Amino acid sequence: MGPQLSETSSSTLGKALWEEHQKTVSLFWASLSQFFNSLDNCGFKIYQDGLISAGKDGLNIVNEGVRQGSTNYEIISSLIHRGAILIQTEDITLVQKEINYLKKLISAKSTRERETAASRYKLAQRKLLEDRDNFIASAIENSLKGGDTGILFIGAYHQVLAKLAPDIRIVQVKEESKVKEYHGMLINMTPHARTRFQQLSEYLISPVKDLK
Repeated sequence: MGPQLSETSSSTLGKALWEEHQKTVSLFWASLSQFFNSLDNCGFKIYQDGLISAGKDGLNIVNEGVRQGSTNYEIISSLIHRGAILIQTEDITLVQKEINYLKKLISAKSTRERETAASRYKLAQRKLLEDRDNFIASAIENSLKGGDTGILFIGAYHQVLAKLAPDIRIVQVKEESKVKEYHGMLINMTPHARTRFQQLSEYLISPVKDLK
């Protein structure tokens, strides 16, 4: 669904802003790639937004993501080749529900159909996201043992971190609040917000600082 979603986003934001955002996203992932490639791998456990399987099926998902040019999955593939362990992060039933809502949204033939699909998705989204977050938090807590280090790749609108046990030390590679602020400005851009938007963009693409 990537091309259709990109086309919709470009139409909504305007070509210039969409291209600026695409450049920021590309440099954001380049920054993360550089950081994760610098780590000494000690058997990290990998948790990925949307990953519905581990083992051979999980590796097939990762390899397909790499084939399609996803830097996110390229980072995960590199970590796995250096000894990281892929963990099933999500429930396939919950992920499929969200995919179905998105399919109906992008396949709408008229404005009325699109508005109806968007309204239904919005009504279901909060509960669906909460259910997914509960499952993800449970997957992390059930697999992450004392002394383990986990790496979670997760969208900024998830609320997984708040659901984790207090004895799990959390370090954010990029601050969730700033990612959300950037996205909020992107979809509601105003002339007076440009300076702050540029500052957030520069933060997102900057090298990751020492997290210790």
